[in-house]
Amino acid sequence: MARQAAHRKQDAAPDREPPRTARGARTRARLVEAARTVFERDGFLDARLVDITTEAGTAAGSFYTYFDSKEEIFQAVLKEVEDEMLHPHVRELNEGDPIAAIEASNRAYLESYERNAKLMQLLEQVATIDDEFREMRKRRSDAFMRRNARAIQDLQASGLADPTLNPMLAAGALSGMVSRAAYTNWVLGEDWDFDELAKTLTQLWINGLKIQRPHA
Repeated sequence: MARQAAHRKQDAAPDREPPRTARGARTRARLVEAARTVFERDGFLDARLVDITTEAGTAAGSFYTYFDSKEEIFQAVLKEVEDEMLHPHVRELNEGDPIAAIEASNRAYLESYERNAKLMQLLEQVATIDDEFREMRKRRSDAFMRRNARAIQDLQASGLADPTLNPMLAAGALSGMVSRAAYTNWVLGEDWDFDELAKTLTQLWINGLKIQRPHA
């Protein structure tokens, strides 16, 4: 019942505008940073709003100027991580060499996952018990899949990848492979060598798409 009430509160809350003052922006940023510290230390279920405001050095009442609930500020923390992990410009740095672009993208994702492994673990846990975060996790996965599907389509159009593959299905399978490998390594504690992991995942991408280098 408590979770359902939280959902109703979230659903009823309007989309928030960014703080209009520099001071407000700094206060909100401190709250989000403090929330990350508390969530990573205590977990989502045991984290308390008073711990977040204490960590941020703000008055307890000021929390509600920027957020309605623990769920909402957790979403704000995850949104920052999502923006980092998508790496929208990583492929542009390696135009002309699809293999180098795939490896750069995989490495950037793995490095980001390693930095944010505790939060990724929390998202996996909360998504199993909360429909709101399950949808958020799905949207995050869909964003990765759509980005990679566009890259696959570009490779197919250039004659560099297997044209018979469904780009969305291929992107879903290959993106899921990378995500699961990262989860296994940094959440489950497999402790694979980073370079070997990145190179292996890249080779599996190349093999799966039958990628040819442009000069070939």
